[in-house]
Amino acid sequence: MLNEPVDSDVDLHVPARPAPQREPQGAVVAVIALGGALGATARYAASLLWPTPPGAFPWTTLAVNAVGCAVIGAFMAVISARSVHRLVRPFFGTGVLGGFTTFSTYAVDIQQLAGRGEARTGLAYLALTLLVALAAVWAGATAARCLLDRGEGGRTR
Repeated sequence: MLNEPVDSDVDLHVPARPAPQREPQGAVVAVIALGGALGATARYAASLLWPTPPGAFPWTTLAVNAVGCAVIGAFMAVISARSVHRLVRPFFGTGVLGGFTTFSTYAVDIQQLAGRGEARTGLAYLALTLLVALAAVWAGATAARCLLDRGEGGRTR
């Protein structure tokens, strides 16, 4: 056995490291699913409260995405500054807000606008949603940081 070739990259005198142990993901998947159901239900409720008539500009989708982005910005600012349970981010960030915001409907809205010969409106909606979403994330994060700083006696980071 001593005369067999040995890979020069293998040091036979170093014990092998045990494989890293992975945490079970069942709880994470469950809270994402629960949060997603809640978020999608809230989005559906918004569409019932503020229906978009056929052929009209999709204001409801734009508003839902703007609100969702503002909340995402605020949420990320809060959980970056505070210690939270490990399931809060997947439940609320991925689940609730992921189910509430609806960028797939946004894409369908653009396709429908273009299909009706309203390509300019579709392009305007595409750009407007992007700008509103980015501004909403910024505004939500900025407002949350200001409130957090005010609650900490005005300290800044």
